[in-house]
Amino acid sequence: MFEGLSDRLERSFKMLKGQGRISEINVAESVKEIRKALIEADVSYKIARQFTGSVKEKALGENVLNAVKPGELMVKIVHDELADLMGGEQVDINIKGSPAVILIAGLQGSGKTTFAAKLANYLKSKQGKQPLLVAGDVYRPAAIEQLKVLGEQVNVDVYSEEGNQKPVEIARNAVKYARDNSKNVVIVDTAGRLAIDEEMMKEISSVKSAVNPQETLFVVDAMTGQDAVNTAKAFNDLLDFDGVVLTKLDGDTRGGAALTIKSVVNKPIKFVGIGEKMDALDLFHPSRMADRILGMGDIVTLVEKAQEQFDEEEARKLQKKIARNQFNFDDFLKQIQQIKKMGNVKDLMGMIPGMGKALKDTDIDDDAFKGIEAIIRSMTPEERQNPKVLNGSRRRRIAYGSGSEIQEVNRLIKQFAETSKMMKVMTSGGGKNMMRMMQGARRGVR
Repeated sequence: MFEGLSDRLERSFKMLKGQGRISEINVAESVKEIRKALIEADVSYKIARQFTGSVKEKALGENVLNAVKPGELMVKIVHDELADLMGGEQVDINIKGSPAVILIAGLQGSGKTTFAAKLANYLKSKQGKQPLLVAGDVYRPAAIEQLKVLGEQVNVDVYSEEGNQKPVEIARNAVKYARDNSKNVVIVDTAGRLAIDEEMMKEISSVKSAVNPQETLFVVDAMTGQDAVNTAKAFNDLLDFDGVVLTKLDGDTRGGAALTIKSVVNKPIKFVGIGEKMDALDLFHPSRMADRILGMGDIVTLVEKAQEQFDEEEARKLQKKIARNQFNFDDFLKQIQQIKKMGNVKDLMGMIPGMGKALKDTDIDDDAFKGIEAIIRSMTPEERQNPKVLNGSRRRRIAYGSGSEIQEVNRLIKQFAETSKMMKVMTSGGGKNMMRMMQGARRGVR
């Protein structure tokens, strides 16, 4: 996500981190590199120039020339400007109404149908709503069937009218059905086209007039760059939508749409899609996104994701087991399952400060835990609960049963033992012991 932009911005800051004298010329050169980085990220020249003009003005106003660490001060200024460019504050979705109606619009292939299902899952699982998905795309082959399949995955009802080719009627009837069947949110998926055309725009406008939605969301493929911004403007001129959804942000995107769409249409980005799974949907926080662009990670979102999977009672039980040195492979397997529920492993690692750059060229498969799980599941209940019984013959049997090499089994058992020791130290509150271990680790790295 934004890897190219992050690299270029980092290079521009290095101009102010050297040991040479910092001057107004240095600042100007750094700002010039920032402008190039933005343009390469598919930000329009006009917006890039306005952005860097503001950065330069604030940099000189903040007296970067006399700062002890001018590079760090420049990073802060750019961070704040990026956050402002993307909207400044996170904006919630409006779901007030009985039922609340949410209209989904966008071009074909932007990911509208998948987003509709993700949004239904989000509102159901995180806000306790009873959503209804509406199949309003009557033109694209298999669009209705796709929504039904996705609805089944997230256990949300889908309203459709086989044979009816009038989206306005379908949407209106769906709202009535929702009201009669205790559904408090209606999410209307609409048809897209390969390009903006008058017929499509009239139809989506008619659907909006018929159901009077509390929220109209424009879904845009982040990989289309500046074209996405232009399309958003055309839709907004007609629909006056309430917010933007950026999909495929985990793909090979340069980031221009995410950076500039707010300033062009003056509507907030409300959600970002970061994968194909139904829970791969995040609220958009401009400041956190600026953190990630500048390689600072996103610890707040990482903690929030962890808390969603956090069970306080289970955590207390686990803490007691660790303290008593009873942590076993069954517990280890449970922890792996919780991590997997948090989302894409590489994306999660990228939220840790400094890890995004380190993992740039590293391919971390979503199935990275498969080998570990196979080894653990090849153990008997006794072996999982008491790893000390794992002698040579048992390890060979486990390797054979899991399709692994004996070295992999040995490595996992060794790592498990080391992890158990570390967790015991952390749980026991032995701050001095923890400090000694950390110091020892540092010496080992050297």
